[in-house]
Amino acid sequence: MEKLAGCKNCRNRERLGFDLSMAFQPIFDLRTGQPWAYEALVRGTENQPAEEILSAITQENRYAFDQACRVAAIEKSVAAGILETDAKLSINFLPNAIYSPEACIRLTLQTAGEQGLPTSRLLFEFTENEKMADTSHIKNILKSYKKMGFGTALDDFGADYAGLQLLADFQTDFIKLDMALIRNIDTDMPRRMIVESIVKLCRRMNINVIAEGVETPGELTAIRDMGIDLVQGYLLARPGFEELPSLCYDLTEAKAGDKAAA
Repeated sequence: MEKLAGCKNCRNRERLGFDLSMAFQPIFDLRTGQPWAYEALVRGTENQPAEEILSAITQENRYAFDQACRVAAIEKSVAAGILETDAKLSINFLPNAIYSPEACIRLTLQTAGEQGLPTSRLLFEFTENEKMADTSHIKNILKSYKKMGFGTALDDFGADYAGLQLLADFQTDFIKLDMALIRNIDTDMPRRMIVESIVKLCRRMNINVIAEGVETPGELTAIRDMGIDLVQGYLLARPGFEELPSLCYDLTEAKAGDKAAA
């Protein structure tokens, strides 16, 4: 393991200054009704909210935090049973915490190998809320991750004014529509038209769309009618602390109801 020497301190709790854990929220494929992926969401060891953990991040421990989250996401998901599913593991990462994609991914690869999780099942998300100080650096990360066989996703798309600019700069495999665009999409025509346009644009760019923050049956119906198959939200399942939640909404019954209404 000598080649990992540059990352040997990433497991050092003293360097990070605190311990952390993970909750997992599924992304469902409406075509199968099964989890397509589980997103790892940082929590405290006693299930403290993400905000409490993120408030402790500094420039000094930023890199160690990013690495610790990757390790915890893999280890906790395997302990929760992800290997008994076909689902991917979606890990949020901090682009500005990565110095060299090839060097900083080593601990991730090592941990996945130790846990028996194929790296082809890893998906990396970064948010448009993250300050993009160096676009060429972000492009290099995405290019390197694709070369290594990882999926990539732009999270919270539409939450900020820079969304379309980021889409022009970074062509990820997936974009996750922010819940602000999804809210009341079944009754809010401007939102519906915007999302329909984004879906059409992404199809032309060969980018898959994930709708996050779906909370009502009406929103789910509108999303499905637009041809979006990958969906995440409290209607379907809330995050489970150190466990993989199951679907809590009857998609079959919803489909039957839609047909009856038609």
